[in-house]
Amino acid sequence: MLAASQGDGAAYRALLAALASHLRAYYARRLARSADAEDLVQETLIAIHVKRATYDPALPFTAWLHAIARYKLIDHFRRSRLRRTLPLEDAASVVAEERTEAAEAARDVERLLAALPEARRNLIRHVKLEGLSTAEAAAKTGLSESAVKVGVHRGLKKLARMIREGTR
Repeated sequence: MLAASQGDGAAYRALLAALASHLRAYYARRLARSADAEDLVQETLIAIHVKRATYDPALPFTAWLHAIARYKLIDHFRRSRLRRTLPLEDAASVVAEERTEAAEAARDVERLLAALPEARRNLIRHVKLEGLSTAEAAAKTGLSESAVKVGVHRGLKKLARMIREGTR
Protein backbone atom coordinates (compact mmCIF):
# COMPACT_ATOMS: atom_id res chain seq x y z
CA MET A 1 0.00 0.00 0.00
CA LEU A 2 2.84 2.37 0.78
CA ALA A 3 4.49 1.84 -2.60
CA ALA A 4 1.12 2.10 -4.33
CA SER A 5 0.37 5.40 -2.60
CA GLN A 6 3.71 6.68 -3.89
CA GLY A 7 2.53 6.05 -7.46
CA ASP A 8 4.00 2.58 -8.08
CA GLY A 9 1.49 1.09 -10.54
CA ALA A 10 2.91 -2.44 -10.38
CA ALA A 11 2.72 -2.43 -6.59
CA TYR A 12 -0.86 -1.17 -6.78
CA ARG A 13 -1.89 -3.97 -9.17
CA ALA A 14 -0.18 -6.53 -6.93
CA LEU A 15 -1.91 -5.08 -3.86
CA LEU A 16 -5.36 -5.24 -5.47
CA ALA A 17 -4.78 -8.82 -6.65
CA ALA A 18 -3.70 -9.91 -3.17
CA LEU A 19 -6.58 -8.08 -1.56
CA ALA A 20 -9.11 -9.65 -3.94
CA SER A 21 -8.23 -13.17 -2.78
CA HIS A 22 -8.13 -12.09 0.88
CA LEU A 23 -11.52 -10.39 0.57
CA ARG A 24 -13.07 -13.39 -1.20
CA ALA A 25 -12.17 -15.56 1.78
CA TYR A 26 -13.35 -12.88 4.22
CA TYR A 27 -16.78 -12.58 2.59
CA ALA A 28 -17.16 -16.31 1.85
CA ARG A 29 -17.00 -17.00 5.60
CA ARG A 30 -19.78 -14.51 6.20
CA LEU A 31 -22.17 -14.96 3.27
CA ALA A 32 -24.14 -17.91 1.95
CA ARG A 33 -24.07 -16.90 -1.73
CA SER A 34 -20.74 -16.65 -3.54
CA ALA A 35 -22.26 -14.17 -6.03
CA ASP A 36 -22.90 -11.76 -3.16
CA ALA A 37 -19.35 -12.29 -1.93
CA GLU A 38 -17.90 -11.49 -5.36
CA ASP A 39 -20.02 -8.35 -5.61
CA LEU A 40 -18.75 -7.24 -2.21
CA VAL A 41 -15.15 -7.94 -3.21
CA GLN A 42 -15.57 -5.61 -6.18
CA GLU A 43 -17.34 -2.94 -4.10
CA THR A 44 -14.60 -3.12 -1.48
CA LEU A 45 -11.80 -2.85 -4.04
CA ILE A 46 -13.50 0.22 -5.51
CA ALA A 47 -13.88 1.72 -2.03
CA ILE A 48 -10.20 1.06 -1.33
CA HIS A 49 -9.30 2.80 -4.57
CA VAL A 50 -11.54 5.78 -3.84
CA LYS A 51 -10.53 6.06 -0.15
CA ARG A 52 -6.81 5.21 -0.53
CA ALA A 53 -5.84 8.76 0.40
CA THR A 54 -7.43 8.27 3.84
CA TYR A 55 -5.01 5.46 4.76
CA ASP A 56 -2.59 6.60 7.45
CA PRO A 57 0.77 4.85 6.88
CA ALA A 58 1.55 5.18 10.59
CA LEU A 59 -1.26 2.72 11.35
CA PRO A 60 -1.63 -0.96 10.44
CA PHE A 61 -3.03 -1.54 6.98
CA THR A 62 -5.06 -4.57 8.06
CA ALA A 63 -7.17 -2.52 10.48
CA TRP A 64 -7.99 0.02 7.76
CA LEU A 65 -8.79 -2.72 5.24
CA HIS A 66 -11.02 -4.70 7.62
CA ALA A 67 -12.92 -1.57 8.60
CA ILE A 68 -13.81 -0.92 4.96
CA ALA A 69 -14.71 -4.58 4.37
CA ARG A 70 -16.88 -4.73 7.47
CA TYR A 71 -18.79 -1.56 6.55
CA LYS A 72 -19.38 -2.93 3.04
CA LEU A 73 -20.76 -6.13 4.59
CA ILE A 74 -23.05 -4.16 6.92
CA ASP A 75 -24.27 -2.08 3.97
CA HIS A 76 -24.99 -5.30 2.06
CA PHE A 77 -27.03 -6.71 4.94
CA ARG A 78 -28.97 -3.45 5.21
CA ARG A 79 -29.66 -3.33 1.48
CA SER A 80 -30.88 -6.89 1.39
CA ARG A 81 -32.68 -6.48 4.72
CA LEU A 82 -31.05 -9.62 5.99
CA ARG A 83 -30.57 -10.46 9.57
CA ARG A 84 -27.96 -13.04 10.18
CA THR A 85 -29.33 -15.69 12.49
CA LEU A 86 -27.41 -18.61 13.79
CA PRO A 87 -28.06 -21.44 16.15
CA LEU A 88 -26.95 -20.35 19.59
CA GLU A 89 -24.16 -22.94 19.66
CA ASP A 90 -22.59 -21.32 16.53
CA ALA A 91 -22.55 -17.79 17.97
CA ALA A 92 -19.18 -18.26 19.66
CA SER A 93 -17.45 -18.94 16.34
CA VAL A 94 -18.79 -15.71 14.79
CA VAL A 95 -17.65 -13.64 17.75
CA ALA A 96 -14.31 -15.43 17.67
CA GLU A 97 -13.79 -14.46 13.99
CA GLU A 98 -14.35 -10.78 14.75
CA ARG A 99 -12.05 -10.95 17.75
CA THR A 100 -9.40 -12.65 15.60
CA GLU A 101 -9.37 -9.71 13.18
CA ALA A 102 -9.03 -7.24 16.03
CA ALA A 103 -6.30 -9.38 17.55
CA GLU A 104 -4.40 -9.43 14.24
CA ALA A 105 -4.54 -5.64 14.03
CA ALA A 106 -3.47 -5.28 17.67
CA ARG A 107 -0.60 -7.70 17.08
CA ASP A 108 0.53 -5.62 14.06
CA VAL A 109 0.51 -2.46 16.16
CA GLU A 110 2.39 -4.08 19.04
CA ARG A 111 5.03 -5.51 16.70
CA LEU A 112 5.65 -2.07 15.25
CA LEU A 113 5.66 -0.32 18.62
CA ALA A 114 8.16 -2.83 20.03
CA ALA A 115 10.77 -1.46 17.64
CA LEU A 116 10.57 2.01 19.19
CA PRO A 117 12.39 3.16 22.31
CA GLU A 118 10.25 2.67 25.40
CA ALA A 119 9.66 6.39 26.04
CA ARG A 120 8.36 7.01 22.50
CA ARG A 121 6.36 3.79 22.52
CA ASN A 122 4.63 4.89 25.75
CA LEU A 123 3.86 8.35 24.37
CA ILE A 124 2.21 6.87 21.28
CA ARG A 125 0.27 4.42 23.44
CA HIS A 126 -0.95 7.20 25.73
CA VAL A 127 -1.94 9.69 23.02
CA LYS A 128 -2.92 7.55 20.03
CA LEU A 129 -4.15 4.30 21.56
CA GLU A 130 -5.50 5.32 24.98
CA GLY A 131 -6.79 8.67 23.69
CA LEU A 132 -5.15 10.86 26.32
CA SER A 133 -4.68 14.52 25.46
CA THR A 134 -1.12 15.81 25.20
CA ALA A 135 -1.67 17.61 28.52
CA GLU A 136 -2.78 14.36 30.20
CA ALA A 137 0.13 12.43 28.68
CA ALA A 138 2.52 15.18 29.81
CA ALA A 139 1.19 14.98 33.36
CA LYS A 140 1.43 11.19 33.35
CA THR A 141 5.01 11.10 32.02
CA GLY A 142 6.42 14.24 33.62
CA LEU A 143 7.28 15.74 30.21
CA SER A 144 6.18 19.06 28.80
CA GLU A 145 3.28 19.14 26.37
CA SER A 146 5.58 20.13 23.53
CA ALA A 147 7.92 17.24 24.36
CA VAL A 148 4.95 14.88 24.18
CA LYS A 149 3.89 16.30 20.80
CA VAL A 150 7.43 16.03 19.43
CA GLY A 151 7.87 12.51 20.80
CA VAL A 152 4.61 11.29 19.30
CA HIS A 153 5.37 12.96 15.97
CA ARG A 154 8.87 11.49 15.75
CA GLY A 155 7.65 8.07 16.83
CA LEU A 156 4.91 8.02 14.19
CA LYS A 157 7.38 9.23 11.59
CA LYS A 158 9.73 6.36 12.46
CA LEU A 159 6.86 3.85 12.34
CA ALA A 160 5.88 5.12 8.90
CA ARG A 161 9.48 4.79 7.71
CA MET A 162 9.69 1.25 9.11
CA ILE A 163 6.50 0.25 7.32
CA ARG A 164 7.69 1.83 4.05
CA GLU A 165 11.02 0.01 4.28
CA GLY A 166 9.36 -3.24 5.36
CA THR A 167 11.42 -3.51 8.56
CA ARG A 168 9.91 -4.43 11.87
